[in-house]
Amino acid sequence: MSEATLRPATAADVDAVATLFHQGWHDAHPGLVPAGLTERRTPEAFHDRVSTRVAETDDTTVAEVDGTLAGFIMVAGDEAEQVYVDAAFRGSGVAARLLTEAERQVAAAGHDVAWLVVVRGNDRAHAFYVKQGWADEGDVDYPVTALGEQFVSPCRKLTKRVR
Repeated sequence: MSEATLRPATAADVDAVATLFHQGWHDAHPGLVPAGLTERRTPEAFHDRVSTRVAETDDTTVAEVDGTLAGFIMVAGDEAEQVYVDAAFRGSGVAARLLTEAERQVAAAGHDVAWLVVVRGNDRAHAFYVKQGWADEGDVDYPVTALGEQFVSPCRKLTKRVR
């Protein structure tokens, strides 16, 4: 397998990013998030969200391996807001490469500390972030909007000094 190539997402990536986002989210979150949120995380909802983010901001970076979308990040200010890797590429180093890029983007935007949240109970993701040098700052209730409805997701906040 070749090394991942990172580049800004384009409109041509929207379908693949939305599909990966939907699959990854549903792989990690059912049973860990508030009732009703899982049902609102439809393929269409992810497509709309990704379309908007790619069209209106330049905060989405994709990783490609041999022409295949392997993962993506979305960075919003000092938050590494989304970090997703296709199941076929887990353990390949793609996630670490994407997370390092998120840290670089946060630092380049002038922030000293990056942060992210991981849903409580998503032990695989939590362990990965800690292994990458992120510090667990404790429980946080993270506001989420899905199809116009507000939810509060039980999360752990992690931080990392990036400058």
